[in-house]
Amino acid sequence: MSMFRIFDVSGSAVSAQSQRLNVVASNLANADTVAGPDGQAYKARQVVFQTALMDAGGDPASSAGVRVSTIKEDASPGRRVHDPKHPAADAEGYVTYSNVNAVQEMVDMISASRSYQNNVEVMNTAKNLLQKTLQMGQS
Repeated sequence: MSMFRIFDVSGSAVSAQSQRLNVVASNLANADTVAGPDGQAYKARQVVFQTALMDAGGDPASSAGVRVSTIKEDASPGRRVHDPKHPAADAEGYVTYSNVNAVQEMVDMISASRSYQNNVEVMNTAKNLLQKTLQMGQS
C-alpha cells in the first residue's frame, strides 16, 4: 500500500465526521423547537457510516475508508408537554417538542470531534514521516 493512501483513508474519515458534526449541530439547533402548523415536530437525525473500500493498485481490500451511507430520521415520538397557554398548544393543551435528546447529541458531538482530531493527527504523522524519508536522501 502506498503511503499516500493514508491521506485518502484519513481524509474520508475527516469528511464523514464533518458531516456527522453538521447533523449534530442541526439536531442541537432544533432541540427545543415545537411542532409547526402542520403538527409535525423536528425529528432528530442520525448519520449512518459505511465502509468504503479503496482500490489500491487492483487490490480493493488493501485499504478501507469510511463514507456516510445515509442520514436517518429518528422515528420516536416528540416530547409532549401540557401547557395550555403556549401559542403552539393543540386543542387538548399539549405542545409537541422535537425528539432531540440534547445529552445524547453532546456525546455524539464529542465523539465526532475526537475522531476528527485523531484522523487529522494521523495525516500530520504521515506527512512528517514522508518529510523525514525525503531528508534521509539529502544527507
